[in-house]
Amino acid sequence: MELRLVQVDAFADRPFTGNPAAVMPLDAWLPDATLQAIAEENNLSETAFTVPDETGEADYELRWFTPATEVVLCGHATLASGHVLIDGCDEPDRIVFRTRRAGLLEVACNGDAYAMSLPAWRAEPKPLPHILAALDITGAETLWHPNRYGLVVLDDEAAVRALSPDFKALAADGDVLTIVTAPGNDTDVVSRVFAPGAGIDEDPVTGSAHCVLTPYWTDRLGRDAFTAYQASRRGGHVDCRLEGDRAILGGRCVTVIEGVMQL
Repeated sequence: MELRLVQVDAFADRPFTGNPAAVMPLDAWLPDATLQAIAEENNLSETAFTVPDETGEADYELRWFTPATEVVLCGHATLASGHVLIDGCDEPDRIVFRTRRAGLLEVACNGDAYAMSLPAWRAEPKPLPHILAALDITGAETLWHPNRYGLVVLDDEAAVRALSPDFKALAADGDVLTIVTAPGNDTDVVSRVFAPGAGIDEDPVTGSAHCVLTPYWTDRLGRDAFTAYQASRRGGHVDCRLEGDRAILGGRCVTVIEGVMQL
C-alpha cells in the first residue's frame, strides 16, 4: 500500500520555523492501531489524517495523532491539512472539516495566509498546584478548561522564556496541555506550551492553545483581536480574533516534504 504523505511547517513563513505536522489524505479510514503506528513512525508532534466526508456537513473528516495518542483538537495540523487540500484542488479556497470531538472546523485562504476557525474555549479560575510546582513558580494566576487545558498567567515575557519545567512531574497528571502566557514585548501576547503526558515536552506552536488564549486575552485587553508569539525554539506567530464562540487564528504554511509511505 502506498499512501501520500506531506510534511508542512504551520504558522511559519519559511522552512524550519513554526510547528511541523504530517498530513496524510486517505480514501477511507485505516484501523486506529495503524494510524497510531504511522504517527509514531513520523515522530512529529502531530500527524493529521483526512478522508472525504460522506455526511454532507463538511468536505473532509479529520483526526489527529501524536506519537502516543489521539487528541481532541490540534490547530496547527488542521491549518496544515487545509493548506495541503486547498493547494491540491483547482477551485476551493475554503475547506470544512468534521471532527469527532471538536465539531466543525474551517480553513480559508486569507491573502497569502490562512484564517482558521476553531472553537473558543473559555478557561475558568482554578488552583493548579501540581502544575505550578512542576514549573517551579508560585503565586501565578491559574485557570482550567475541562478538555484538560491548564492556563498559567505570568507577569512578563522574560518569565515565560526563563521557564525550565520538570517534564516528568508535568507528565504525572496525564494528557494535560499546560499553557504559560504573559504580555509580550514585540507582540501583544507571548506563550509556551507543554504536553509531556501526550509525548510532547514542548510544542513549537499550538493552535489549540490559542483557542484558550483568545477568549482570555480579548477579555483582558478589552478588544476582539491581538497578536501572539509562541516562544519555543522554533517559534511562530499567530493572529488571534474572537468572533462569538469561535477563535479565528491566522497564519502561514510552508510545505517542506512530499512523499509516499509504503505499508
